[in-house]
Amino acid sequence: MVLATTGVWNPWPRVWSWVTQSDPIAEGVAAWQTAIGGSPKSITITGGSVVVEYRTSVEAYGTAAGVKLWKSDADWAGVAGSDDDAVVVVGRLLTKGYEVLDPATGAVRRKDTAATAVWTYADAILDLRCPKAGECELSAWDPRGSKPLWTVGTGGIGFVLNASNPDLPDTQPLGSDRVDQHAGGPQPLPDLIGLPGDGKIQIIDTAQGQVTQTRTPGSDQRVTVVGSRVLTVTGDARDGTCYYSVTAHDPPNGQAVWQREGLNLRTADNGSHCKQEKDPAGGSDVVLGVDPYGKEELIAAHDGRTLWKGDKGQSVLAVNNSYALIRSVDKKTITARSFGRGSVAWRRGVNSGATAALTPYAAVVADEKPARVIAVSPRTGGVLTEARTDAKVYAAGPSGLILVSGRDMAYLRFGSAAAR
Repeated sequence: MVLATTGVWNPWPRVWSWVTQSDPIAEGVAAWQTAIGGSPKSITITGGSVVVEYRTSVEAYGTAAGVKLWKSDADWAGVAGSDDDAVVVVGRLLTKGYEVLDPATGAVRRKDTAATAVWTYADAILDLRCPKAGECELSAWDPRGSKPLWTVGTGGIGFVLNASNPDLPDTQPLGSDRVDQHAGGPQPLPDLIGLPGDGKIQIIDTAQGQVTQTRTPGSDQRVTVVGSRVLTVTGDARDGTCYYSVTAHDPPNGQAVWQREGLNLRTADNGSHCKQEKDPAGGSDVVLGVDPYGKEELIAAHDGRTLWKGDKGQSVLAVNNSYALIRSVDKKTITARSFGRGSVAWRRGVNSGATAALTPYAAVVADEKPARVIAVSPRTGGVLTEARTDAKVYAAGPSGLILVSGRDMAYLRFGSAAAR
């Protein structure tokens, strides 16, 4: 019957191939599309490679044609460096040490056997090791270097920090369901970082490699490092509500540079208990706050200047040190605000459910009804690429975007926008 019906002895391989055939993620726009090994934790475009991190492995694909270059077993991974100087840092949970791999070949460039935590940046790798009980040290490395740039003693804090990029008290990017919050790849190493442990935060100067200050937050305080300032947010629970104040200090002298009363950096959930458990949103030197009247505003952490203050109902969708993407009250327009020019850089009409993100290479707008992804120049608003798709943007690089839908990944090159 099978032979008479189909003309072949075994039709099922062809039938199964047809059933599992993937739909195009961005038909007519994607340079290539390929199946990947599962749901990714993160994706980074670097040099000629696309590095995909899964729960128990990491893979790399070529940007030219989406061909798999290599695969390595790992519980965590991070990309350090940029372009042709980038590396992939991988490790195992509950196992000290890590390996530094070449993103093009997967070859091991350097191996460490003692570090408990690693942070990856666009220009450095930081690692933390505790050779003796109660004695830890933090080291900075050039991404492709073989000797540390500096090492500083930090005391016994390693037991609370482990694996890749553990959370530090800094700013967090604004989230979007359609664009991964780390789509822009590794960020430059900040001038200061805060290293938490034992109820304290050590403020470390990353240029000199030294501890400049140690802060012990009070029970009603949240300490976070933003640019070259240390911000202390105090929440005072009174009259059934929470009253906030923010003070910026300049390490190492510890002197207050500016102070604002009534500024809510959203470090606590709504309510009168004032328990602060979140870092503020913003860029590396800009923070997003809300005034007592519910109006959002963007503040320069260095000197406390108000970079932008919105009307009630306006909302910031994305922000970095150079630009902010702001949604109008009626939710039908996204405006790009340039901090350098102090004015509007461009505007774009959107549907009410649109979200957006900022990366070093593109401002990404994810529109709805119809679902669409648009990458534009942050400076001019000119379209870099555009596609009708509901896929999620996982990564942005100098030349394009990586989108994922299910277990398929597609690459959209800039300059590949389809006809509207």
